[in-house]
Amino acid sequence: MPTFTLTGRIDEHVIDSAVLQGNPLGDPTRRPLWVYTPPGYEEDRTRRYPVTYLLLGYAGTLPVWGNRTAFRQPVPELADALFARGEAPGMLLVFVDAWTTYGGSQFIDSTGTGRYHSYLCEEVVPYIDAHYRTLPARDHRAIAGKSSGGLGAAVSAMLRPDLFGAFATHSGDSLSEAQYQPHFLTAARQLRAYDGDIFRWWDGFRSRVAFTKPEDLNLLEILGVSACFSPGRDGTPTLPFDPRTGALRAQEWQRWLAWDPVRMAAAHADALRTQRGIWIDAGTRDEWFLDLGALAFRDAIAEAGVPDSRVHFELFDGGHHAVEYRMPPALAWLSHRITDQPNQKRFPH
Repeated sequence: MPTFTLTGRIDEHVIDSAVLQGNPLGDPTRRPLWVYTPPGYEEDRTRRYPVTYLLLGYAGTLPVWGNRTAFRQPVPELADALFARGEAPGMLLVFVDAWTTYGGSQFIDSTGTGRYHSYLCEEVVPYIDAHYRTLPARDHRAIAGKSSGGLGAAVSAMLRPDLFGAFATHSGDSLSEAQYQPHFLTAARQLRAYDGDIFRWWDGFRSRVAFTKPEDLNLLEILGVSACFSPGRDGTPTLPFDPRTGALRAQEWQRWLAWDPVRMAAAHADALRTQRGIWIDAGTRDEWFLDLGALAFRDAIAEAGVPDSRVHFELFDGGHHAVEYRMPPALAWLSHRITDQPNQKRFPH
């Protein structure tokens, strides 16, 4: 169990996934799942609650949610304090694991990694509704995340508006040309030491202490996202650029663009217009240029016809990392959006 003190409670579960059976990387099908219940959940056993599902950034694992750094509190503790002070209606928080051998799944279904979108939608959501006193309807269910988790939140809400009625994307992956192309050029330089072969780097990475070389994080994410977005017919990751020059490979690159929320918005305008709330933020010094992505996505959802009254948009002074403090205000905002007022729906005796 996490070591921090809460007014509410965190339960730890393990889900034995059916949809992840036979995944191409042979990753575990027994998946950890954390569920936070707010203050009062145990005392009033007739009350039902809305739920927000929380998705990790790339290479994140569930214990990251409990990490405490000097002078800063972790997200569950910050959110718990909001609910304890009565600043937001109480809701359940569900912390979802979608780790893969490459460090992440982008929360999509892929022949290169596995069916992680289906795992979330077809297994995790029904599990929570079956085991907790939820308000089991899309209008009372939100999804949120940072970085790759922000991508997963936006994409999941667009693909499954029947499940998710609001979302928050913090520094979420978007505007792919700004986010990825500078890193492709850097990767081409980094791969010179490996004769342009990213799998040669991968073999070395797995044989030593991780992240002890400056190229590790960039190449890991590029390899892992390639497994998600542009796997070959056999599931092997295919890079969307020439590893010698950095020039784009048109066919593979188009497969990446198909998962860009900025480009998805027009095709999923109907789904976006049904959202009860959309929170978008990013730091003005984001190392992946996701402040530009946030601006582009904000424009795209406006063009899709989402009313301004349902959107919170903000650029804050900061970079891409250590922005966990941005999530609790968004959770409070989402809670108001997905909670019936005064939230008196009751669990039958």
